[in-house]
Amino acid sequence: MAKTVKTGSRAQIIIAFAIVYIVWGSTYFFIKKAIGSFPIFLLGGLRFFTAALIMFAWCLYKKENVFNIKQIRNAGFSGLLLLFVGNGLVMWVQQSLPSAVVAITISTAPLWFLLLDKPKWMENLRNPSTIIGLLIGFVGIILLFYKSLTLTFAGGNATEATGMALVTIAAISWAGGSLYSKYYCSDTPAAGNSMWQMLAAAVAFTICSFYRGESNGFEFSSVSSDAWFALFYLIILGSVVGFSAYVWLLEVVPATQVSTYAYVNPVVAVLLGVFFAGERISVLQMMGLTVILGSVLLINISKYRKRGKLLNEH
Repeated sequence: MAKTVKTGSRAQIIIAFAIVYIVWGSTYFFIKKAIGSFPIFLLGGLRFFTAALIMFAWCLYKKENVFNIKQIRNAGFSGLLLLFVGNGLVMWVQQSLPSAVVAITISTAPLWFLLLDKPKWMENLRNPSTIIGLLIGFVGIILLFYKSLTLTFAGGNATEATGMALVTIAAISWAGGSLYSKYYCSDTPAAGNSMWQMLAAAVAFTICSFYRGESNGFEFSSVSSDAWFALFYLIILGSVVGFSAYVWLLEVVPATQVSTYAYVNPVVAVLLGVFFAGERISVLQMMGLTVILGSVLLINISKYRKRGKLLNEH
């Protein structure tokens, strides 16, 4: 049976990109707020389990068949890569690194999308602008890591270098999970996929929370009002709205274009971190971000032109 190709209108795609760009850029700030009161794995379990319940209610309302073994298996696996490993590592690292630095480091994700998207290698790697963009992107990565690596090799504190390495692993896992979702989950409803992805992550987070004994000594009454608001924001806007928009975009546009969220999110995260959390980032890290932003334009410029031409023709 031929695989169903899903499409969306220009307005739907623009709105979905705006949600992923802006809302997800703000989640770094709110994760930082939430982990001030919640243990890491308990926070992940609460966030994704609640979001999954909301998505389940939506699927029932839309009368979608979500109890499909193949869908559950594929969505569950991609959810573990995306939300448990990818998002979980980001949450873990934000205990020790500023949210702005974490967001800038995660901006390497589009490069991993390009390298891991094997079915599109011939299309992507034959394009000169893509190759040049990839090389420029790696220069940006070097600038991002330069300060922390030199301090580490000089015998200084390795915390920042270790944290940035873990965020890079998170970016690779996120890219892999996204591509798996695109190629193995796109023939089923996006809402159902989001639900099972979040539920799989919630189960994994909860198991880790019990294993680490996070509930020992923890009291919900001690959680600050800011942390409760941050959790609410992460559930509704970060997961239900933002993640669902992301999964839908993976179904209707090329993965390399969807991956550009990782270049825009740091801008939002940096602004929130600097203006509301008193965070600072180095000049080299800002240079690295700027270089990487340039690389994404080169990587995707031909796709933007091609898609724009097709939309105008129709």
